[in-house]
Amino acid sequence: MFPVYDVIVVGAGHAGCEAAVAAANLGSRVLLMTMNMQTIAQMSCNPAMGGVAKGQIVREIDALCGYSGIVTDHTMVQFRILNRSKGPAMWSPRAQSDRNLFARKWRNMLEEHPMIDFWQDMGSGILVKDGRVGGVRTSMGLEIESKAVVLTNGTFLNGIIHIGEKQYGGGRAGEKAATGITEQLISLGFESGRMKTGTPPRIDGRSLHYDRMEIQEGDHPAGKFSYTDTPRLEKQLPCHITYTNEKVHSILKTGFDQSPMFTGRIQGLGPRYCPSIEDKINRFADKDRHQLFIEPEGWDTVEIYVNGFSSSLPEDVQYKALKEIPGFEDVKMFRPGYAIEYDYFPPTQLSLSLETHLIKNLFFAGQINGTTGYEEAACQGLMAGINAHLSIREEEPFILKRSEAYIGVLIDDLVNKGTNEPYRMFTSRAEYRMLLRQDNADLRLTPYAHQLGMKGADARQDRVLLKQLHSSQIESLIKTQSVSPDQMNAYLASINSTPLNQKVKLYNIILRPEISLVDVVKNVPAIADLMRSFDPESIELAEIDIKYEGYLQREKDLVDKMNRLEEVRLIDNFNFKALTSLSAEAREKLTKHKPRTIGQASRISGITPSDISILLVHVGR
Repeated sequence: MFPVYDVIVVGAGHAGCEAAVAAANLGSRVLLMTMNMQTIAQMSCNPAMGGVAKGQIVREIDALCGYSGIVTDHTMVQFRILNRSKGPAMWSPRAQSDRNLFARKWRNMLEEHPMIDFWQDMGSGILVKDGRVGGVRTSMGLEIESKAVVLTNGTFLNGIIHIGEKQYGGGRAGEKAATGITEQLISLGFESGRMKTGTPPRIDGRSLHYDRMEIQEGDHPAGKFSYTDTPRLEKQLPCHITYTNEKVHSILKTGFDQSPMFTGRIQGLGPRYCPSIEDKINRFADKDRHQLFIEPEGWDTVEIYVNGFSSSLPEDVQYKALKEIPGFEDVKMFRPGYAIEYDYFPPTQLSLSLETHLIKNLFFAGQINGTTGYEEAACQGLMAGINAHLSIREEEPFILKRSEAYIGVLIDDLVNKGTNEPYRMFTSRAEYRMLLRQDNADLRLTPYAHQLGMKGADARQDRVLLKQLHSSQIESLIKTQSVSPDQMNAYLASINSTPLNQKVKLYNIILRPEISLVDVVKNVPAIADLMRSFDPESIELAEIDIKYEGYLQREKDLVDKMNRLEEVRLIDNFNFKALTSLSAEAREKLTKHKPRTIGQASRISGITPSDISILLVHVGR
């Protein structure tokens, strides 16, 4: 009935979809298994992609020929660059998506791929022989063979949904939990844990008074995520901002004695940086209000997502509290918020390729590894799909360094440090964030996609080479072109910048912090004529490289120092226990994590500089 697949991907959320596409675009024959074909790429929580650090990840996925950015560009209803008032390392693209269009576009792109097949069923276990994965067993008793398996089960593994004192099995609202896999993996020697996440109530937008809230428009003109020729958004939907108040908090507190969080019915830890509204009130008792973002779910629906009001309190308490929020006085609720508790597997059980230590060619990606967020899941799926393809061909794994991508930071953190609470990416987690900007993801990563032989990478690489050429030409022009007072002073006066007394190089003007090259191009006709043949992306890249040249060089120097440790390889199956000069903790943790390099070993929690010195001596350095 089934062929022997190269890769089976279990779960069709954001991680599963990217894993399937990545392996298929490298030439693997892929089976994507899902419990429900109607919920492929479902946005289970907020209808948005990107955000602080997450937007950089979406750009990186796109640069590596993933589909998340393309799908978002085709289906978004609003686009904004966050943190524009800060430096370019902090600029983060974010888009509100049409929830239904997003899932439909993803499914269409998957179905158009000739190397991807589908099967609707629950994966209840894996086939294992001689320490190597051999396929998947389904709840209907079928055994489907494959050379590699990627598990992307999301919140479905033994999922339990909590609303007040009610609890029932489920992977998300209206869908049953997945069973069998956790129990089998534990029997094979894996360690598991429990985590929690949640979602806010969904609201009837027709019942809201938007004139009582702050409006939040998108950027004009709108940007986009993909480096390909995806469409530009011409019309946008607004979001709105409102706030809770002391009366809202008082009503919510009346339900605390029924809260599964406070009564101990939920054992798993929730996301620290995206807490429920009851958790916010409890943890930040001095705050008399909390900000809420009122986000539309799409073009053709009145459903509204109340970002910031995640809750697992009883339905009636949620509803009474909502009615006291400005603009919500006549609110109608589609469904209440809820918490969901699920199994995960501490990611210290993985190598940097996301392959498990215990079973060859078995990969984990997404929330099964303890992360939270579509973007974090999608990038893991992409890397797991690539490495599953490489592994069955016995090729070297594709591993990104911390200095090369936020994806590299995320995976390195998970594998070397682990997590006991839902992991979310922030710019502060990256040591080299000036190098890892959202504007240069294609320059950093598309050459890798090209080397891997990823489908579509040839055209992308041509764009990268052209962008690099244009940026270099712009930098040269800026450093050699002189401007006179009569060309510049009208513009300088308009922004209260010191006027020129004589001709100077354009370079000296661009170094002023209040000056933007993009604005110079708009307001100084002589410069606009010189820049006419260059695209805005190349202009922005050149300006950042000039303005932040010193910072960029400093980070590159730090990367060079760190790379010296990354280049010192440790042999496979290195016997750390035999090095009695190491501390007992170091021997235990190095044996557990199995680092591939001295650099990776240095980032494992509990490993000291003296431990690294001992390792360096042992390998002859």
